[in-house]
Order: sequence, then structure tokens, then C-alpha cells
Amino acid sequence: MEPIILASSSPRRQEILKMLNIPFKVIIPNCDEDIPEDIPLEKAAEYLATRKVNAVTRALPPDIEYPWILGADTMVIQGKKIYGKPQDQAEAFEFLKALQGKTHKVITGLALFSSELHYVSNRSAVTEVTFNKMTDEEINWYINTDEWHGAAGGYRIQGLASCFITKIKGTNSNVVGLPIFELYDMLKEQNYSILE
Repeated sequence: MEPIILASSSPRRQEILKMLNIPFKVIIPNCDEDIPEDIPLEKAAEYLATRKVNAVTRALPPDIEYPWILGADTMVIQGKKIYGKPQDQAEAFEFLKALQGKTHKVITGLALFSSELHYVSNRSAVTEVTFNKMTDEEINWYINTDEWHGAAGGYRIQGLASCFITKIKGTNSNVVGLPIFELYDMLKEQNYSILE
């Protein structure tokens, strides 16, 4: 199997690629994550994933060519607001307070560059997550676990946040940060086989 460049520092995405036995190298993209106003919220994650791929493509030395570059971006959306990664405990509390007792969308955008095709394909996965109502005491307990660090929306579905999640409509791997079906389908479309 050819190695893939993963344009992300996410340990969860690395774990999923390892589980799939896909060889990869991490190159952290150097790009801002501002979203233009004319990009619909549902397409914002795809837009950022593509930016990450483009940033890594530009950063590679011209004499080094990697056949595959994968970018991903996960965001939590409720209404017209994006909940990114909280900066501190106070913001994590604010995010979870807003999400508790409601359903929100988790959208992961994928971008896969094939050097053979000189083409970037895009895909998004959407999962609806419903939180039970949470007391301030429960929110503070969760925040004190430190799971909110580096997590969109301030929680990790694969951790203790599952104590408060009543319903998931869609795939769990999407909420973790790398939707496995969509990734597999994109790779298959571009003749990259993991069945070796």
C-alpha cells in the first residue's frame, strides 16, 4: 500500500488510519481556518479540509512527490453557530451548556488529493448527536476530566461524554473525526485498495 500524507495532527485520525492498516506520515498544515461568509455552514468542513491539503501540497519540496494527501476537518454545528475547539474551561462549559438537552450536527469534511489524477475529491459526513439535559454539576465534572481539550464542541464521543449522549443518528467514526465509510469509498473511487 502506498503511504498517505495525513494533513492533521489529530491522534484520533491517526488511530483510525492505523486500524485500517493504511501507512501514513503526518504533516501538520500551516493555514488559517477562517471561513468565508459565502461558504454554507454544511460545506465549511470540506472547505477547511481542502485548505489543509493545499497547504501541505505547497509545503512539500518540489523533488518529493507523495501520491496521496488526506485532509479532514470536524465541526459541531447547532443552528447557525459553529462550536470549534474550546480555548479554556470557561468556553468548554459555555459550549456544553448550549449543547445539553438538544440535538446538534457533527460534520467532518474530507479532502483527498491524488497526484496521479492531479485532483482533490471532497466528501462530507453528517451525524446528529443528542445530549441529555445536564446539570451545571455534571458539566463541571465532565470538564474536569480534561477530555474537552482539542475536541470540537468541547467533548469526545468515545470518552466519558457518552454518559450524556442519548441518541446518535449517523456514524460514530465521523464524530471521532474520520468517517470510515466515506474515507473507504473515496479511496476505492481513486483505486487505492486497503484490501492487501
